[in-house]
Amino acid sequence: MVTVTTPELPTQYAPADVETRSYERWVSEGYFRADVGSEREAYTIVLPPPNVTGVLHIGHALDHSIQDALTRRARMRGFETLWLPGMDHAGIATQNVVERELAKQGLSRHDLGREAFVERVWQWKEESGGRILGQMTKLGDGVDWSRERFTMDEGLSRAVQTIFKRLFDDGLIYRAERIINWCPRCLTALSDIEVDHSDDEGELVSIRYGDGDASIVVATTRAETMLGDTAVAVHPADDRYAHLVGTTVEVPFTGRRIPVVADEHVDPAFGTGAVKVTPAHDPNDFEIGRRHGLPSLTVMDERGVITAHGPFQGLDRFEARPAVVAALRAEGRIVAEKRPYLHAVGHCSRCKTVVEPRLSLQWFVNVQPLAKAAGDAVRDGRTRVHPPELAKRYFDWVDDMHDWCISRQLWWGHRIPVWYGPEGEVVCVGPDEQAPPGYVQDPDVLDTWFSSGLWPFSTLGWPDRTPDLERFYPTTVLVTGYDILFFWVARMMMFGLYAMDGTPPFQTVALHGIVRDQFGKKMSKSSGNVVDPLDWITRYGADATRFTLLRGASPGSDVAISEDWVAGARNFCNKIWNATRFALMNGATVSAPLPAPGDLTVADRWILSRLRTVTGAVDTAYDEFEFAKISDQLYHFAWDEVCDWYVELAKIQIGTGGEVADRTRLVLGHVFDALLRLLHPLVPFVTEELWRALTGDASLMATSWPDTRPEYADPAAENEIAALQDLITEVRRFRSDQGLKPGQRVAAKLRFDDAALAAHEAAIRSLVRLDDPSGDFSATARLAVGAAVVELDTAGAIDVAAERRRLEKDLAVARKEAAQQAGKLGNEQFMAKAPDDVVAKVRARAAQADADIARLEAQLAALPTG
Repeated sequence: MVTVTTPELPTQYAPADVETRSYERWVSEGYFRADVGSEREAYTIVLPPPNVTGVLHIGHALDHSIQDALTRRARMRGFETLWLPGMDHAGIATQNVVERELAKQGLSRHDLGREAFVERVWQWKEESGGRILGQMTKLGDGVDWSRERFTMDEGLSRAVQTIFKRLFDDGLIYRAERIINWCPRCLTALSDIEVDHSDDEGELVSIRYGDGDASIVVATTRAETMLGDTAVAVHPADDRYAHLVGTTVEVPFTGRRIPVVADEHVDPAFGTGAVKVTPAHDPNDFEIGRRHGLPSLTVMDERGVITAHGPFQGLDRFEARPAVVAALRAEGRIVAEKRPYLHAVGHCSRCKTVVEPRLSLQWFVNVQPLAKAAGDAVRDGRTRVHPPELAKRYFDWVDDMHDWCISRQLWWGHRIPVWYGPEGEVVCVGPDEQAPPGYVQDPDVLDTWFSSGLWPFSTLGWPDRTPDLERFYPTTVLVTGYDILFFWVARMMMFGLYAMDGTPPFQTVALHGIVRDQFGKKMSKSSGNVVDPLDWITRYGADATRFTLLRGASPGSDVAISEDWVAGARNFCNKIWNATRFALMNGATVSAPLPAPGDLTVADRWILSRLRTVTGAVDTAYDEFEFAKISDQLYHFAWDEVCDWYVELAKIQIGTGGEVADRTRLVLGHVFDALLRLLHPLVPFVTEELWRALTGDASLMATSWPDTRPEYADPAAENEIAALQDLITEVRRFRSDQGLKPGQRVAAKLRFDDAALAAHEAAIRSLVRLDDPSGDFSATARLAVGAAVVELDTAGAIDVAAERRRLEKDLAVARKEAAQQAGKLGNEQFMAKAPDDVVAKVRARAAQADADIARLEAQLAALPTG
């Protein structure tokens, strides 16, 4: 006989009492630390580095929850697991933060000078930066803090300088005048990912250049840029303008005459079919200018102020726009004006200023050979993009990638390692080299994405062949949002293949969607639907927050969440807590091996067979990063099968005492042991606390992942319990329909055509509150369910007259609904005009009404008569 002891476990789960204590123990015991010297197979994830200025937002919470689940499971499966953390120095964002602090003191960075300003930024980083790292611990991130990296630390800075030098020497980095994205507020070039596009209201103005038959009309949303026009372009096949190609027209206000050129880039169907060409202020115009040898006239300075001589000089670009239009209108050159005109406008992602295309001398990466290699690595299977359908987006990007502007006009960041001599000499300096005396270093810094593009290998010690690099590169999987597939993932692929001799940085790129609200709307401050994950963690716990996000995470699809769902996830954690506590109070144990299947009851064999099936399904879903399926499988198994069915059946078996009770306690213990292991990657805190109480062992972090135990597969037991569940469910439904209270007992006779089902009679009576019939038993209702017939005597248990009135009222409502829907479906005019989805809804309502009628009629027929 097993001696029942009850471990000390509080009556309610309080996340705040558990989470900090558990996390600190995991860190202090070294459970997250990877051993470079072990012989186990490596499993590596490098955390996409958050900005040093950032805080944990809901997108981070989703991304980190997925990675944490993968790495926790990998450890349990016996892999030497490294999840490497760190931060990005976030050049523009960080410089802006420190400049705003200086402005409060009446200072600018120029007052400090470059060296002192950079020192001030480092000081800010140490004092205020990196808050997100502490917030990651609240979510439960199991990262190896001993390997934390920062893109500006000494090792990563050496990697940046090394790869720049190699690319420069290989002719893959060059300096040239090109059109770039320019922020007049931040006064720097921007990468494409640093530009947010939105549809803004503006104006489309049609302007007549020239006079009479030699005139031509162009349409523009940026009238002020006409001051820098050096041509008008038309399509070569556009007969309307064939006679003008090769002639010149005068640009208003300037006295300059510019040519009319034919270029296939022009869309004859847009506007008038003629476009003004401003090579210094538009990327498409710049390419037209290159093809036709046009000059480039810069008419704005770096702050967006007009510099062209004339009446508009000194005006801001947005002041100059209406002034130019007014002056053109006064000269009779405005042919048409359209307001408002909705068009895509780029904004600086940091300060929201409208970005200005600007001709500027900048540093670029020649991406063609690098991008081809990145595309080939996915095409030949060295790297898998998941889900596969998103690989096309990846190819669309890398197959048509433009050279990448990597210089930024900032002081915070990796300074470009190029030096200029007194006679115009140019030398690129490697990490172990010195520039010649008298040379001056380029003032610009590198795009932040340049250093983060090295993240998968620079963090492991490259360019040195460190033990970490040899052991943990290439990484196993990159988990990230599909929205940065093009910008960041492609750059890491290019640099990883280049630096690591053709070995890509990731075996798999697993893409998830963005988090939206319950209505599918994108979260934004203006919409008022932003969720703060730290607030949810405080109110509902980290496990509930994680489970909410993971339960909506399907590969490549957006994740919808709401507060109701996180409350439901908290309830799920409480359900697991209470069920495990019940099991412990009733002597559940893992102190001995499971008995052989032949020594177990049908209920025990059933739950072990279901556990085996669910474990296999969860393993399959992990292979495809199907976290919604993983969460759903475990939720329903835990709640519907373990808690709602097996725990109830186990109560009965334990109540019988003897060997059956002892074996049930073992099965109960092993089932909860396996369930807590399966749930641990998703909800680590509650499972850790419960598992330690159940087993008495140190940590779930040090145990193994459940296997599928083929010897416990038992389809016969599953079928038998399914029949039992059908019978109990139908009796419960009848009791509910009749208005019987849950605890109210009713006399009943049970007859079985199946001996196996008959063996469960005691359990059936216990679970649906049925008493043995007495001498005055008189059946008032009869239920036939599968191989069983249940006759019940409900006389005196319900107010028959009141119940009959209620059912007749509901039946009248159902019949009225059925008639209304039948009328619509019989109306030929309605059926001919209504959309398919509307007709489908009417059919569904009609079917539901018919089902309600059948159910209510059956309930009325089952009521006692007389």
